[in-house]
Amino acid sequence: MSYNTRIVLLGTFLLGMCSGVVGAFMLLRKKALVGDVASHAALPGIGISYLVVEAFSPGAGKSLPWLLFGASLSATAGVMVTNLIQKTRLIKEDAALGIVLSLFFGAGIVLLTIIQGMRTGSAAGLSDFIFGKAASMTSIDVSLIAAASAIVLLVCFALFKEFAVLSFDEEYAAALGWPVKLLDLLLTGLVVGVTVIGMQSVGLLLVVALLIIPPTAARFWSNRLGPMVLIAGAIGGISSSIGVLLSASVKQLAAGPIIVLVGSLAFGLSLLFGTARGTYWQFWRQRTASRRKGQLDLLRACFEELEGRFPLGEAGATHPNQDGPDLTALPLTRDSLIAARGWSSGRVDELLKSAIQEGWLRHGSDDQYRFTNSGVRLAARAVRNHRLWELYLIHFADIAPNRVDREADLIEHVLEPGLVEQLERLLKHDRSGEVPVSPHP
Repeated sequence: MSYNTRIVLLGTFLLGMCSGVVGAFMLLRKKALVGDVASHAALPGIGISYLVVEAFSPGAGKSLPWLLFGASLSATAGVMVTNLIQKTRLIKEDAALGIVLSLFFGAGIVLLTIIQGMRTGSAAGLSDFIFGKAASMTSIDVSLIAAASAIVLLVCFALFKEFAVLSFDEEYAAALGWPVKLLDLLLTGLVVGVTVIGMQSVGLLLVVALLIIPPTAARFWSNRLGPMVLIAGAIGGISSSIGVLLSASVKQLAAGPIIVLVGSLAFGLSLLFGTARGTYWQFWRQRTASRRKGQLDLLRACFEELEGRFPLGEAGATHPNQDGPDLTALPLTRDSLIAARGWSSGRVDELLKSAIQEGWLRHGSDDQYRFTNSGVRLAARAVRNHRLWELYLIHFADIAPNRVDREADLIEHVLEPGLVEQLERLLKHDRSGEVPVSPHP
């Protein structure tokens, strides 16, 4: 790896990590597109800075510190104009963002055209800020990026608690006596800073991707802010590094677009396989929950089928540990379950197979099914929860008894132990574990 590649790699890694951390807070504040406004609004500042410096010191107009200083002022002005337009409440946020973005970017293009037409001036090199040119970064540029990134990261971690509360509940932060407007201004300033230092590598058109893609991808991996910020920083840094290495390996590949494409790939993988919100795991959890619901419905149907065919003791005395017949010895048939529930034969066969695999039912040589001890306990608990909920709906929600069975089916499977205890207290039902009599025919 050449010296220049190592320099570019270090600079883009710091930039990507810094962008991911700052972008996480802006994403949670629902102000992710502020970076887009800042990046486009920075262009006229670059042109004005070039003209001013060139006027006082001919030939020094392309000094990077002065160009970045002008870009910072222009980007800040763009964000402030956006906020002022929003405060009028006459224009919605998306429209305000579009107006300011277009206005400043158009002004920047005009200035670059004017500079290109000057005899003593040249826009060559300035246009790199639009599309980015990471390969042209020098050690001085990287030192500047490293210093700016260090400041941004230091501020983020020093004010992590304040930014966290501000991102989730601005009114609560104000109630605590915190300077909400100052914190918001500081966070916006960090976004502007990241945007300005990022233009050198990925360009102002793509730098917003570094602020949005890493934190959005991180959101699929964690529901906690701390891990999300760290993951966003890691995704930003790694994506930038991989993009630079690919660009260095293939000469025709520009680093900026490749960095964004690698980040987009990371987002796609996170969308599919993120452990917190990934579509694959959500599908698996929903499938597991649906399977569990079907199993409990089957056990409840078996219990109630036996309850209707055999005398299981006195009213309410249907718990397996109480007096009554041994439920594990009472037979069940596949056809009786289909007739009782109206399920399709395929669904019943699937549920019976699943219940046998779980050890809740057993299939005898007489082609009949019987409960196991664990199956009786689980079925009794399922029936009990269902009927407790039915009683609650009848007594407190005015649901008609002939409709309550269906209503209870929709909610019973999310009953937690604490909620069951509340239902028992509300209904003054003892907690011995007995199954109450069905409140409807």
